[in-house]
Amino acid sequence: MQSIETLSGLERRVDLTVPSAQVDKEVTARLNKLARTVRMPGFRPGKVPLKMVAASYGAQVQAEVLNDKVGEAFNAAVSESKLRVAGTPRLEPKSGEGSDLAFSAVFEVYPEIKLGDLSGAEVQRASCAVGDAQVDNTLEIMRRQRATYETVTRGAQDGDRVTIDFRGTLDGVAFDGGSSTDFPLVLGQGRMLPEFETALQGMAASESKTFPLTFPADYRATNLAGKAAQFEVSVKKVEEAKLPAIDAQFARSLGVPDGDLERMRSEVRANLEREVNTRLKARTKDSVMNALLGVASFDVPKTLVEADQRRLAEMARSDMAARGMSVQDAPFPPEVFTAQAERRVRLGLLIAELVRSENLQAQQQQIRKAIEDIAQSYERPAEVIQWYLGNRERLAEVETVVLEDNVVNWVLKKAKVVDAAVPFDELMGNAT
Repeated sequence: MQSIETLSGLERRVDLTVPSAQVDKEVTARLNKLARTVRMPGFRPGKVPLKMVAASYGAQVQAEVLNDKVGEAFNAAVSESKLRVAGTPRLEPKSGEGSDLAFSAVFEVYPEIKLGDLSGAEVQRASCAVGDAQVDNTLEIMRRQRATYETVTRGAQDGDRVTIDFRGTLDGVAFDGGSSTDFPLVLGQGRMLPEFETALQGMAASESKTFPLTFPADYRATNLAGKAAQFEVSVKKVEEAKLPAIDAQFARSLGVPDGDLERMRSEVRANLEREVNTRLKARTKDSVMNALLGVASFDVPKTLVEADQRRLAEMARSDMAARGMSVQDAPFPPEVFTAQAERRVRLGLLIAELVRSENLQAQQQQIRKAIEDIAQSYERPAEVIQWYLGNRERLAEVETVVLEDNVVNWVLKKAKVVDAAVPFDELMGNAT
């Protein structure tokens, strides 16, 4: 049995030996096979001399064979020791006996996970009622989204759309992103810093103003955080919002063909309830995951954390690119994602262990029900269901959600559950 050394925590090392005769034999066999099909100028297929094939492809074939043989030796060693390897081993060449090839493989193993007592852990189960007031509030938001604007001569106030030119300076020097022309801004939506919008209150078309503005200490642009700037603003136009009436035409704009207002309210309520339930589940799930992390302490493989850091960095770059932002010089140092990656890996290991030990696998009927629930928010649910069922990647995503739901429900039966009412505006992100 191969001797495996414990270095620290989850890290292990094993010495591997690959007989050079085996490597040479396999290299020769692969080159002979390659010679039967390889094409080279001046030779018919299958007639290229073996020496020429070896000269062109020998190094590549030898690297492939060596990689395969080392992999076989490594797999045999860890299988014999019944170890579960996390990530990819790091190979280090050593001095072998005679002509044999020797390596050390440094690798990590998956941790043993022992879940503590959940009976004393507190989990908050979020709740939020959807009533007529919430439906009315949602319809009002929809009205504002469909507003038209008419030019007015009075000073600007909340709800108005102002078109402005502005220029920001630091010590008299303009800074990147601090200037714009013909910039439309609806006051009161919080798109700009509060001090900026306050300065525009009461200004009418053709009026200009210069005012100071200090950026918050935690401002997203670190080169501006905490600094005092000067802004010059000129108002070109002030427009008042005109909201559509809640009538049959408005109902038809929301997808109710006959313009029936009761049906419109019913559909808005159903969509709202689905969205509220989704957000409530997310809050409850987050509380459950925190409870699980609180009763399970174990090391996580660094290789898995590093891989997830790279995955998160790539996701951040993709998100920036999708928003039309340049990602060429976007700094994404791994340490930015360390805490997030470690939490994700730890939770992934916890969930996998619970699914295995408590038989919480996703059942086909659960997956089907989850897909049907998703499809209800679309105009043609049957087509959406078929699309999911015919797409392996989407099916896998739904299965993951169902697995997590099973874990959440299992924890809710074990832990101390406290029902927590969440205000509607807070849940929907409308709180001021």
